[in-house]
Amino acid sequence: MTRVEQVTERDIPLTEAVYYILLAVRKPNHGYGIIQEVERMTDGRVVLGAGTLYGAIQTLLKKKWIDIYSVDTESRKKKEYRITELGRAVFEAERARLEELLRNAALMRDENEG
Repeated sequence: MTRVEQVTERDIPLTEAVYYILLAVRKPNHGYGIIQEVERMTDGRVVLGAGTLYGAIQTLLKKKWIDIYSVDTESRKKKEYRITELGRAVFEAERARLEELLRNAALMRDENEG
């Protein structure tokens, strides 16, 4: 089974929080780093609370969309997470869905111009 075949219709659409978490762990990143990166990417529009973040991380770990990259035992067991191949496939399916929405949104603009 290829990774694309593992992505189901139930997997998308992603919530905005999950979308940005997956994007933030395209390279290994820890919880606070994820919060900071999401806030930076969205110019402060999306601010993840710790409860939202760590609840989503637990779900993403169970779905195998992310994994634990490393654990820093010196620093309160700070964990770094990274996206898995399955997570990338889910992200790609969501990106394609969003691109379709944007392409179709152009119909509204074209209608107003015509």
